Amino acid sequence: MAIRVTVFGENVHEQKNRIVAGIYPKGMHGCIADALNADKGIRAGTVTLQDPEHGLTDLRLAETDVLVWWGHAAHGEVQDAVVDRVCNAVWGGMGMIFLHSAHFSKPFKRLMGTPCNLTWREAGERERIWLTSRSHPIAAGLPDHFELENEEMYGEPFGVPDPMETVFVSWFQGGEVFRSGLTYKRGAGSVFYFRPGHETYPTYHDANVQRVIRNGVHWAHNPAARIVNASAAPNVPVDKALEPIVERGPRLHHDGQEGMR
Repeated sequence: MAIRVTVFGENVHEQKNRIVAGIYPKGMHGCIADALNADKGIRAGTVTLQDPEHGLTDLRLAETDVLVWWGHAAHGEVQDAVVDRVCNAVWGGMGMIFLHSAHFSKPFKRLMGTPCNLTWREAGERERIWLTSRSHPIAAGLPDHFELENEEMYGEPFGVPDPMETVFVSWFQGGEVFRSGLTYKRGAGSVFYFRPGHETYPTYHDANVQRVIRNGVHWAHNPAARIVNASAAPNVPVDKALEPIVERGPRLHHDGQEGMR
């Protein structure tokens, strides 16, 4: 069965900036989905910020194996209820890929628990992306390094937790370096952050970038059944203990009462 992917696109710059619209006439989300659908093992669809509930209903997330997220201009417009829904899906086993400016998205910051800040410069400079692990599944089929002629610079320090693995590092013409491919485990879900993708450059048309995202989907996919309520914290009654026990001391909660959050 093909991996079911949903690509979330903010779809703001494509509507307001003629340069972005010219590079991505089907939207950035459409370009990314088309690249994913070139893989016979992936079936990708798209949703946008403007859709009701941003297209990320409970049903859509239940039918999504890996969610790909791109955002920049409207992070604050993403509904908190949808953020809760997305994070619960990740904790339950859905894979998640964050691209470029999604480092400041609400779901990424929630999952990382850190400011996720960095330095940046928009000058169209060359980016050289280096593999740090040839054997990593996300790096499969890639050269030891590849270049993007024009990109926005992101520089260290990057305010994220230490990753499980650093798959890519970038060098920019101005001299900065950046950890451009990071993996995390959050609950039962696998999370991959990949840096390139500034909207005024044709980054998502690049064959190597497309391969990274496809590889990332395969890596992030968890074939196990989704944990339905990954944040549940049930109150186990005394008489349901695995071994017989005698209640001692005063209680704060009665049987079945939910804990305080």
